[in-house]
Amino acid sequence: MKSWDVIIVGGGIIGLSLAIALRKRGATVLIVERGEPGREASYAAAGMLADFPLEMPPGLQPLATASARMYPEFVHELQDESGVNVDLRDQGTIVFPTQEHLHERPSLITECPLPSPLAELEPALGHVRLPGIYLKERSLDPRALTAAALKAAHHRGVDISSGTVVTGVLLENGRANGVSTGKTKYSAATVVNCAGAWAGKLPPHQFPTRPVKGQMLSLAGTSRDLLRHVIRAPEIYLVPRSDGRILAGATVEEAGYDKRTDTDTIQRMHQAAIRLVPALARARMLEAWAGLRPGSPDNLPVLGATRTPGYFVATGHFRDGILLTPVTAHVMAQVLTGGSPEYDLSPFSPARFQN
Repeated sequence: MKSWDVIIVGGGIIGLSLAIALRKRGATVLIVERGEPGREASYAAAGMLADFPLEMPPGLQPLATASARMYPEFVHELQDESGVNVDLRDQGTIVFPTQEHLHERPSLITECPLPSPLAELEPALGHVRLPGIYLKERSLDPRALTAAALKAAHHRGVDISSGTVVTGVLLENGRANGVSTGKTKYSAATVVNCAGAWAGKLPPHQFPTRPVKGQMLSLAGTSRDLLRHVIRAPEIYLVPRSDGRILAGATVEEAGYDKRTDTDTIQRMHQAAIRLVPALARARMLEAWAGLRPGSPDNLPVLGATRTPGYFVATGHFRDGILLTPVTAHVMAQVLTGGSPEYDLSPFSPARFQN
């Protein structure tokens, strides 16, 4: 029976990027994906690379900042290998902070000033009474990013089994030895659980990860440059794409594995977008969808070794999966190939959930 050095359970952007990082280090890799690679949380994301400290759990900030800095090179490599443009944009973000944020950091407006008057930066914005700040953040198209990663993975010789649900991790003498599915078994000395919202369902360990639903919609802007910056306001965020689309999102719902959209919710988001950018009243709604983010009880990722030798986890990225992709692939590849991770992973250890 064929075997691999590493089996990755889950073919989202985390699993794909980790597979590429491992292939760079010479490991043979099989990805086993329950559906179609990249079609779950990765496909549903907005693509904001937001590492703003007031919106980030403090323990996650070092990883978030490092990952944001890694993105230009990460994207360059993927685009070069795949020929897919992931629409990495660096026009920055205009944020209208909440009162809570302003109370937490009263000097925020002076620390992150707008480079020009708001009316010059974004003429399409309606009358916004909240003070705005400017952040040097990037954004990208996660669907294009995942398509690029999938092509790059194939190019590097990663094996992928799609439409295959893993039912458990195989054990031999107390250590991981592969995975089982409903139809077959796959053999590897190392298994990594990158199954996102489904990660907690995979024996032998039950992690308290859960699906957190997010609904979004996309609109056809009335002109290709209707918005230049990502806009984040308390009610809604708007993410422009270079082809003229504008994404509006997103809800945070505890709804189990329900990925249905709700008409009233989508309409409320649509109206919030119009209040922020009145010209969107003339825009055409292109699509509405929902995705399932992988959440954890403390809203931090689950990264590292389990108590079963050879079995590792990389999940629980919640709302920051796209942002944290490069650094997750980097540090987990270091761990899986016997090195020391460049960043402290102890706050994210699976042991915090294993009594």
